[in-house]
Amino acid sequence: MYKLVKGTAAINIFIGIVMIYLVWKLTQFLAMEMLSSVLGEFIGVGMFALIVVFQQEIRKFLLMIGSTNFGRRRKFLRQLKFIRDTPEDSVTDVGAIVRACQKMGDTFTGALIVIKRNTALDFVKNTGDELDILVKTPIIESIFYKNSPLHDGAMIIEDNRIVATRVILPVSNDRDIPLRFGLRHRAAIGITEKTDGLAIIVSEETGQISYIKNGEFVIFKTPEELIEKIKKDLQ
Repeated sequence: MYKLVKGTAAINIFIGIVMIYLVWKLTQFLAMEMLSSVLGEFIGVGMFALIVVFQQEIRKFLLMIGSTNFGRRRKFLRQLKFIRDTPEDSVTDVGAIVRACQKMGDTFTGALIVIKRNTALDFVKNTGDELDILVKTPIIESIFYKNSPLHDGAMIIEDNRIVATRVILPVSNDRDIPLRFGLRHRAAIGITEKTDGLAIIVSEETGQISYIKNGEFVIFKTPEELIEKIKKDLQ
């Protein structure tokens, strides 16, 4: 619950709703019929109001539940051989992605890469240029090269293939994000808040690599540790 309401005004809205409910009960106890009737009508449509007010939090909650259960169901069905084993060429080459980010960091080349998990990313893929290229370190570097026409925006990777570049991502409105992080980081946080995708950012100013999942920064010490974390999250 804390993760769902963190950085939002949801907790204040929830407190306001509870206060209205308590006032309604008080008016009933004091037999204030007119005020009680008005508040009763308001409470009667409260469920629809809650859906409207908390639509982002509800979406995140359902996404968290759906993603977790899907992963478990997939492993279970694979054990029962209802799902064929994943072909080798469809397993995301995380090592190639991280190596590309390391090299781009050394040259202070900015980059934003989103790796699809379960949630479809078609709603953002359509904002960029669709491709179908196997993930390779030199290809990722060439796409984000400063003079490349495809370097601006995000790259989408699905099943070890680069499926879109120059993608425009939704930017997070979380005011708790430190000011030192620019639009790349805000876009990475935004897309991981709305989907279960994973985001990797290379800072153009510092060359530092950041990894974001579920709208939060994931701490790692070495590139090898980052590779293991991403591989684990993709299982």
